[in-house]
Parts: sequence; structure tokens; C-alpha cells
Amino acid sequence: MLLLPGLGVSHEIFLPLIQRLQERFHIIAAGVDGFLMGKPSRFTSVDDQAAQAIRYVQSELGGHLDVAYGLSLGGKILSRMMERNEIVIDHAVMDAAPLLPLPNWLVDPLRYYQAWNVWTCYHWTGFWKWVFRSHYFDVLLDECKKVFPFGGTQAVRDGYKSVYTNKLESIHGADIHFWYGMKEAFVAKPQVEHLLKLCPSAHIEVFDGMNHGQLLVDHPDEVAKRIINYINPILHEKTS
Repeated sequence: MLLLPGLGVSHEIFLPLIQRLQERFHIIAAGVDGFLMGKPSRFTSVDDQAAQAIRYVQSELGGHLDVAYGLSLGGKILSRMMERNEIVIDHAVMDAAPLLPLPNWLVDPLRYYQAWNVWTCYHWTGFWKWVFRSHYFDVLLDECKKVFPFGGTQAVRDGYKSVYTNKLESIHGADIHFWYGMKEAFVAKPQVEHLLKLCPSAHIEVFDGMNHGQLLVDHPDEVAKRIINYINPILHEKTS
């Protein structure tokens, strides 16, 4: 199983999920350039990150994955891997992946705004914890603090620019799932509509009361159960 993290967080956001699945899977939790802990780096592009992951799967895993799960930016990278169709992925989960570009006039204002958001999270952790008072936001803040010093706002700006200017043109996979939280429906629904045009058989799952990536952060047990069910639904029903 390959896990691809979102923009501004490290692979460690998956640790609770890994603890629940490590006896069932050989798990690779990828790092994304620009957001690596303890190692200064620059974000390159969604396409380059996808190519790196594909090369690893080809050289180390025989070109085959049972499961791939991408969170946000990680979902965007995963979508590009499936677009290139150079490896086999039996079951793919794109959790709130941005699949469509934004209008050109909006790209720069929004990526600089997002960079400011991440900067404030890193420098004003106590304030944001007081405002939001939730485990979900606490985890995102802690993850931000781990990687921000090694890529900074430049990595955030470069990451968002690549995300906002790339459109998914095709997708290949036998079992494709798209997840999103109801609180992000305004942004997610256009992505879903575009995905279903390319892949009418894709499975869309919406989680009430959830925000961007919140199911993974607050309910890793539920994420683990769903992944197990994708692999072997009969076994999951017998053991639930």
C-alpha cells in the first residue's frame, strides 16, 4: 500500500492509520519534495512527484500496488499516476483531491493566500488552537510545524501553483474511490463531476460533518476498515 500525504504535512500524518494496517500490508508512506522533515528541499511539480512514485513502484514493487491512498495534494499526485497508466493499482482512494485547474487570474492570489495561511499556522500555533479547539486542527498544526522550516512558503507557493494549473485528462483503474467531507462540498463537487465524466464507475463517498482530510485525522479506524473492505469485502463483513 502506498500512502501519499497532502501539501504542508509529512508522511507522519498517516501514523495512526499505519498502526491499524501494518499487520495486513507492506506500507510505503511517501514524502513529497518541499515538505520533508529534517531535509531542505524544493517542490518540483505534481507530474514529477508522480513520476518519482511510479519509478519506485516499478523498481521495488514489480509495477503493482494493491492499494494507493492520496490525501489532498497526495490525491492529485495519485490521479496523475493513474492518468499515466504505467503501473497497476488495484484500489485507489483520492481523499479530497483537486482534479481541476483554477482560472489563470486566480492562481497567484490564491497560492499566496494559502502560503500566508500555512505561515500563520507555523508561527501562531497557540492562537489557532485556541480558536478551533479540535483534535483535527491540532494535528494539522503539529504536522505543519514539522515540515515548514525545510521548505517554507516557497514550497507552499510552488505546490499550490502546480495543483491549480493541472487538469486531469484521463484516468485508469479498476476500483477508484473519491472521498470528501460535507464541509468542503462546495470545492469538492466540481472535482467529482469531472471525475465521473472520465470514469463513470468511480465510487464517490461523502462524510457528514467532516472537513478537508478530517476523516483520516479524527477517524483512522474508519479509514482502515474501508480500505480493508475494498480489498476483501466478504472477509470484512464476517469480522466486523
